[in-house]
Order: sequence, then C-alpha cells, then structure tokens
Amino acid sequence: MASLTLPKHSIPSLLPTQTVSPRHSLFSHNLPIVSNSSQSQFYGLKVSYSSSLSIPSSSSVKGSIFAKVNKGTAPPSFTLKDQDGKNVSLSKFKGKPVVVYFYPADETPGCTKQACAFRDSYEKFKKAGAQVVGISGDDPSSHKAFAKKYKLPFTLLSDEGNKVRKDWGVPSDLFGTLPGRQTYVLDKNGVVQLIYNNQFQPEKHIDETLKLLQSL
Repeated sequence: MASLTLPKHSIPSLLPTQTVSPRHSLFSHNLPIVSNSSQSQFYGLKVSYSSSLSIPSSSSVKGSIFAKVNKGTAPPSFTLKDQDGKNVSLSKFKGKPVVVYFYPADETPGCTKQACAFRDSYEKFKKAGAQVVGISGDDPSSHKAFAKKYKLPFTLLSDEGNKVRKDWGVPSDLFGTLPGRQTYVLDKNGVVQLIYNNQFQPEKHIDETLKLLQSL
C-alpha cells in the first residue's frame, strides 16, 4: 500500500478531532485539533503527517491544475513495463481506441473498485473495439499480484518515478500529496477524445468512457 507524508494541519477534516470549548472565539480557536496520533487512513492510502505546516508554492499548485494533454491532441508516447515485465509502448495501440487510466495505487479501496469495474465491463470495451490500460507508480510485481488477485483481463503498466504521469500532466489531489485518478480515451488515430477526472467516484470512470466510446 502506498504511503504519503502530509503536513500536520493541511487536511484537518480528514484526521481525528477533539471538541473546542464554545466560549473560545470562532475565528481564532474554533478549528479541529489534530490528535497526537502520527498516522491516519485516507481512501485506502496510509497517511503520515509531520508537525510542520507546509504551504504549497504557487508554482506547485499551478502544476497540479493545468494539464499538458488536452482534448484534440496526441499525448506524449511512452514505453513502460507491464505486469509480466514486458515493454509496452503507447504506439502499440494505434489503429484502435484505447482507454488509458491513471490511478493512485494497487490494492487500495478506490483503485480496486475501479479496476474491478473495468473488469466487469471488459466485454463492453471489447465490443467497442477498445483496449484498456491502467497506469500507476507500482512496480510490475505489484501489478502482477493485483491483476491475479482480482482476475483483471487488461494491461497494467508500471510508471515508477511517475514520469509518464508528469509528462501527461495528470493533476494531483490534496495539494499534490495524492496521485490523481484521471482517464483518457484516445481514438484510433491516437487523438484524445475524453479526459475524465474523479478521485472519489472511481466507478464513474467506466460509465463516462463507455458513453464516449459508443459515440465514436
């Protein structure tokens, strides 16, 4: 499971809180107080936080907002290892539609739901003539175990170091601490026809991509 480090007060609403006396000023004290615990769980990711408050710079926030790949453009090519350790290039899929979905990590609740939803609708994707490719920063052995456990019939690629994620400009969540969940649909010419981002409703990615594929 992936591990992330967060500032202690950066996302107080996600961490255990204690009640502040109502006689304190609303504007100066009436905020959730982080407990002494050094770790918490958020959407399947193990979260640890430090005692220092870190405010993201304007450049880092800007980098997480503006995507490098846009609808109507061809994304940067890549060659990554699949769950069997074989090199797979984006160019391999040219000539047929392809769904490329970036997800945070193997074996987390949201990512497992999303992968299983793609699996359960895989025949619909095949009927539309489309390939499905999942990409995360996990290594090939992690992908292999994940695919075997949930009987995933599609390709999982290992983007260790997140180079492709950065090249494509996949936005992060929670001030850049949580890898983004973003799906792209490329047509048979390799041109992006859909970009869909939804971190907290992973199964909706399947509905949106199928809707677009059926209109191509």
